[in-house]
Amino acid sequence: MWQTYFEGMKKGDVRCLARCISLIENEVEGYEAMLESLPESTTPVIGLTGPPGAGKSTLVDALIGQIVESGKKVAVLCVDPSSPFNLGALLGDRIRMSSWYNHPQVYIRSLASRGSLGGLHPKILEITDLCKASSYDYVIVETVGVGQSEIEITGLADATVVVLVPEAGDEVQTMKAGLMEIADLFVVNKADRPEANLFVRNLRLMLMPSNMEQQEIPVIKTIALQKEGVAELWVQILNFLKSAHFNQHKNWLLTEKAFQLIQKKRMSDIHKAHLKSLIDTQTQAHSFNLYKFVASFV
Repeated sequence: MWQTYFEGMKKGDVRCLARCISLIENEVEGYEAMLESLPESTTPVIGLTGPPGAGKSTLVDALIGQIVESGKKVAVLCVDPSSPFNLGALLGDRIRMSSWYNHPQVYIRSLASRGSLGGLHPKILEITDLCKASSYDYVIVETVGVGQSEIEITGLADATVVVLVPEAGDEVQTMKAGLMEIADLFVVNKADRPEANLFVRNLRLMLMPSNMEQQEIPVIKTIALQKEGVAELWVQILNFLKSAHFNQHKNWLLTEKAFQLIQKKRMSDIHKAHLKSLIDTQTQAHSFNLYKFVASFV
């Protein structure tokens, strides 16, 4: 069954791509064989992350405009918070990108995070690789606003853009390194707000390389709602994707992807409900030792 959709997807059929993504999400029989059939692809993946309310969706909307204007095609994967009841995407309508939904050069798919702690969908690696094998020139992944959570997107994206706002001044000082150290580029969005210039200056000082070998991380000011600064951001993203640093980074990226997928496979037969049942039994018998318990699974 998947072969028909897979062939259609490679030819650029949007409906076949949507169906293939659903096969992966629902782990329909044959989906693993489909993934093993994926050809090697050099399509760049651009990740956008940052705290809630930073304007990530509006910025993605503006970036889509830049890509379409250059005559290229883009697939956008938007990872949204999940409904606690049915695990669907709460922001599935993607209001801010509604003007692109029927555009022939753009494919947009909302994915629910389904409780994933890193701000991504549990099958995001597989779905991203599927989009790379389709007819698109770029893939953009926008994560849930994860604030200070550790970020998985560094193991997914070829270029990671961290979006901040001027009011984040105090937050940046206390932000976990997980969010601050993964950035290939920083964007200070809503740069028309007071104190924006001061925030940008302080951020650049904080990011200043500690030695000559380190590359300076660009900080770009944007007003995404008015499309200001977005053209410069796109140029900086393209420059990074052509840089020597990116070429050195590629195999580390593949290593991180392989590690995450192997980890998921090895954990696939372990379920919390089963663990809870075993723990209940052992604690009732007053014979529970956490480390012996864990060792029995390793």
